[in-house]
Amino acid sequence: MEPEVVNSEMLLPPVLPFKRVQMSDKYPKGHARGRHWKHLKQILQAENYPSYPANEPNYLNIETPPSMYPSKKFCDITGYEAQYIDPRTNLRYANPDVFKRIRMLPDDHVQRYLALRNAAVVLK
Repeated sequence: MEPEVVNSEMLLPPVLPFKRVQMSDKYPKGHARGRHWKHLKQILQAENYPSYPANEPNYLNIETPPSMYPSKKFCDITGYEAQYIDPRTNLRYANPDVFKRIRMLPDDHVQRYLALRNAAVVLK
């Protein structure tokens, strides 16, 4: 540095705003490092729900009406959202590659896939 700057009586701030702050300086030992999330089990224990009236809604007795949106259909092979259904086997599929794979499946495998989603059908 230049001698004028060194000999001057300027005070520099201890932390410069353009420098990164070390985590040890930002959070000294024993201090919290941010937001802590509670799990449902911790919430239930802390709230003492047995003392609440039975008709008051809480995490233990919450009831909701059925969804207003239509249920999503998923591909039986890949698990992606399925837009198509094979008319011969009634299996849902997401893309043409899966359709080719479905057409190569033996009937007993097709029956197993249908049984997984409780839609077992006797194939002709």
